[in-house]
Amino acid sequence: MNWHGNSAPSSSSATANSFPSSEEDFLIKQLLLAHDPDGRWLDSELLISAMENVMSSSASHRSNVEEAVEWKDEDSIAIAGSEETLGQILWKISSEVFVGKGNQHCRTMALFDLLGSYRWDAKVALVLASFAASYGQFWLINQLHHDIPLASSIAMVKQLPRELIMLRPRFKALNLLFKTMVDVTKCIIKFEGLPLRHVKLDVEPIGTTKLSIYVAAYWVVRSSLSCFSLVADLTAMKPEKVYSNATAVAAWEMLSMESRLSRILHHLSGPVHLCHRRIELKMNQKLPTLFWEEHHDNQDVLEMFLALKDNLSLKEPSTKSKLGVTELKDKVVILLISKPQLLPLDELLLLVHQTYGHPHHKEFEAKYRVVWVPVTESDHWTETERERFSILSNSLPWYSLNRPWELHSSVVNFIRLAWQSRADPAMVVLDSKGAMTNLNAMDMVLIWGANAFPFSAVREQELLAEQKHLTLQLLVDEIDPLLAKWVEEGRNICIYGSENLDWINELNTKAREIMSCGIQLEMVYVGSSNLISENVGKTSDIIHQTIHRNLLSSTKVRFFWLRIESLRRSKLQQGGRLRTDHILQDVSALLQHHDDGNDKGGWIAIGRGTAEEIVRLEGRKAIELLSKVHEWGENVGKKGFLGAIRASVQVPKPLLILHPAEPCSHSVMIPYGKGQQQQPKGNMLCEKCRRVMKPYVVYK
Repeated sequence: MNWHGNSAPSSSSATANSFPSSEEDFLIKQLLLAHDPDGRWLDSELLISAMENVMSSSASHRSNVEEAVEWKDEDSIAIAGSEETLGQILWKISSEVFVGKGNQHCRTMALFDLLGSYRWDAKVALVLASFAASYGQFWLINQLHHDIPLASSIAMVKQLPRELIMLRPRFKALNLLFKTMVDVTKCIIKFEGLPLRHVKLDVEPIGTTKLSIYVAAYWVVRSSLSCFSLVADLTAMKPEKVYSNATAVAAWEMLSMESRLSRILHHLSGPVHLCHRRIELKMNQKLPTLFWEEHHDNQDVLEMFLALKDNLSLKEPSTKSKLGVTELKDKVVILLISKPQLLPLDELLLLVHQTYGHPHHKEFEAKYRVVWVPVTESDHWTETERERFSILSNSLPWYSLNRPWELHSSVVNFIRLAWQSRADPAMVVLDSKGAMTNLNAMDMVLIWGANAFPFSAVREQELLAEQKHLTLQLLVDEIDPLLAKWVEEGRNICIYGSENLDWINELNTKAREIMSCGIQLEMVYVGSSNLISENVGKTSDIIHQTIHRNLLSSTKVRFFWLRIESLRRSKLQQGGRLRTDHILQDVSALLQHHDDGNDKGGWIAIGRGTAEEIVRLEGRKAIELLSKVHEWGENVGKKGFLGAIRASVQVPKPLLILHPAEPCSHSVMIPYGKGQQQQPKGNMLCEKCRRVMKPYVVYK
């Protein structure tokens, strides 16, 4: 058969017809007998990109340091699931090519036997990479031997040809052939990356395309032998042979190979593109219902969503190792959807603190994982976005996608439409079965940290329902260990905020008077809700130097306000109403207190322990309250410090009640007191009995 000779078979290619010829059928059977993949995985696209850089530099015939491609740690190419390194398998391939015996078909099949454990795309990518490495070594020595003695010595020992002008036709033919080989390989990679396990297509077109893939892979590998022969000739060619007809013949053979591969590519690219398009359409139909369907576990969901192209789609930050979605089996998974820049630094630090730095994290650590899924606004990642992602993903404690720019286009579009309609990041929660339980758990994580496990919308409702009023525990949570300890111990704590130094000094003077009476009180300054104000930092420094030690750093002060903002958002999203929700009233008042240093003062929130409701006052009322310690201080022994203050604050409010002169069930209540409605002038008639009503003052 022609397969065993040096010439190409004359029969039609499987890529051109629906069914292979008898010769191709025999070849395909041989290829499939040698094909025994064992699950090892190679990033073929990254390897192809590296090869193209090598060939591009070689084709330029010059060495330019400024134009050199920077090789980064995250671009390292490893063979997952294999004990042999990339360098070892490339050496085995080149050894097989240079010492192998038999005709081209036998040598080609020997390479397929050697690479039987790899996928089809990896087979051809590895063979091309082995050639590119050998070819690149020749040109590296050729480019450097004029300037570097070591390169000059190696060129002399290898007896490399000095004059290459007569070899230019062969080099041009090789570059043209290699480019076509790469194009065919990319087409194979595109097909091998289709999620056929998760999205089923018609059997016949897929089967026919697979046959074409096998034949295409064969001809890419076989064509590489012609390329390898040039490298062998360059290291063993005598000077007189450089000018012989052998160069023209070799160039013609390469061009013949290139012509065959071009035809294969022409017939293969159409079916592959069609399969890709059909997969995309089915993906677009399946994704909207994926998280609402019943699944045995979360693996099918995560594989379809995260691992369509790469079985090792996750990166573990501490070891930088690549992991599969099997690491997430039977766990609650939080998909952190964001842009590559993620969050402002303060919010990012708080999110890290509330997940992996939270005291309850150890309790739930084995039950959930956060996976960062960055998505760009455009369809292409810029170099800046890639660098930013690389820095953050290597620094943060969460899992992240290994190469998020390779996320399937259908998944990216679904994220943009369904989950990222606004610019803010979202934390989408999937339970251990892959069902979506919370569209955005960001606020609940910032408020309660790991204690919010399993982070479902139902859990958020439960946590909010447990809180009837604003307490110190809810106000500060675990943003600072010492403050959390004070809350747990039941200490009296006064949290205050202002940028007015006069008011702050007066407040702390009154606080010291209270302490001098033997009442324990801790003062904690939290600045202002205006986080970008420069006055807050200056005021904090002055307080620390002249009044009292600042318990909270500037970062933890920002944590405090970010949690308050999250608490308000969470309340509003759960249907809280300002008129009836006491917690919403308190946090809204704190956030809406604008203090520019020129008004009458700030605010205080006095509380004790984990359960008692805080007492919140603003401006002069706070100073006046603390000034009257001689009045309410007598009740501290009976009611406790907080109870005594609350009793002093809750002064009975007068109400004017109007009753008819004679018995009637109807009455009218009117707020009565300073600044409110006064007693009505003249007589008022009852709306029911039309009798004159008499006023009475009562206290609420």
